[in-house]
Amino acid sequence: MGNNLAARFSDRVEHELLPELEVSSNSPHDPVIVRQYPSSWTLLGAGNYAAVFCHPDYPEFVVKVYAPGRPGLEEEAEVYRRLGDHPAFSQCLFEGKNFLILKRLEGVTLWNALHRGIAIPPQIIRDIDRALDYARSLGLNPHDIHGKNVMMTPARRGVVVDVSDFLHADYCSAWDDLKRAYRWIYRPILLPLKVRVPSWTLDWVRAFYRKLRQMRSRKFRGLFLRSSHG
Repeated sequence: MGNNLAARFSDRVEHELLPELEVSSNSPHDPVIVRQYPSSWTLLGAGNYAAVFCHPDYPEFVVKVYAPGRPGLEEEAEVYRRLGDHPAFSQCLFEGKNFLILKRLEGVTLWNALHRGIAIPPQIIRDIDRALDYARSLGLNPHDIHGKNVMMTPARRGVVVDVSDFLHADYCSAWDDLKRAYRWIYRPILLPLKVRVPSWTLDWVRAFYRKLRQMRSRKFRGLFLRSSHG
């Protein structure tokens, strides 16, 4: 029954959403730009490569549409095939030419929880740690796990909503860095004060952190090149 519904939803995507959808990407480091889509659909979010939509007639599904020229769809589908059925991850139910039909995960991202002043209990961090360990046990490499890619469900459990980069081979410190910020800043300061962090502050922190990671990456590459020629 679920596969039949997913097939009908994919047909709706191809004949109703895609013909009226305008989505583009100016940079692989910034969210895609969604300029137009049908009024009966809801835009849930936009990542660096794709935008995610839902429709009220199919509340159990979302569709992730990749922007023209952005890679990764086949790789993301492969990651979901390896993950199988796990409570902390979605599932890919249909793979189209430029979109994926995914099982919908309900909840609030950690980014939005900070913005809205919603408490993030330690259980969320532990759940995501276990989920990432599970992915590693399957030969995957969790990558680019940040506040917009992880979510707290209504049952107050942690889930991972974006696995598109799990086939990358290089080490990514994003999740470890987020956990440090949680331990050193969020729990002792923000959580007791129940602070609502403005979106512009979160965007500034995101941009600053991205520059910091780029500087760190260049430094490591320079050290490697010097050692390889030494």
